[in-house]
Amino acid sequence: MTKSKTQIEKQMQKKNNPELVETLMNAKKKDKWLEVAGIISGPRRKRIDLNLNEINNQTKDKEKVIVPGKVLSQGEINKKIKIVALSFSEKAKEKLKKSGCEFSSILTEIKLNPSAEGIKILK
Repeated sequence: MTKSKTQIEKQMQKKNNPELVETLMNAKKKDKWLEVAGIISGPRRKRIDLNLNEINNQTKDKEKVIVPGKVLSQGEINKKIKIVALSFSEKAKEKLKKSGCEFSSILTEIKLNPSAEGIKILK
């Protein structure tokens, strides 16, 4: 179930993080990114935070995945994938660099890939 743009707008007004607000504004404008906007506009406790081992188990090689929350550092990644997330822990960034994975913020990815092509949302 995706949220309406109006609902996302109302929830966005409660947010104080300027990067999060900008991400929501950009995601809301693109229909393909609406589902991601719906997840990240909600309360923080409902966001999806995943460890590297969980991401590794849910992905195939060379996939582009979105984590609508934070990427945490527990476990390892042994596939060459691109991870797009709201944020990354410092240790997770180090491990991703070592394993040769690409990673970027959701905001950057919306600008690079407005049609959300080839993207899988992890839940």
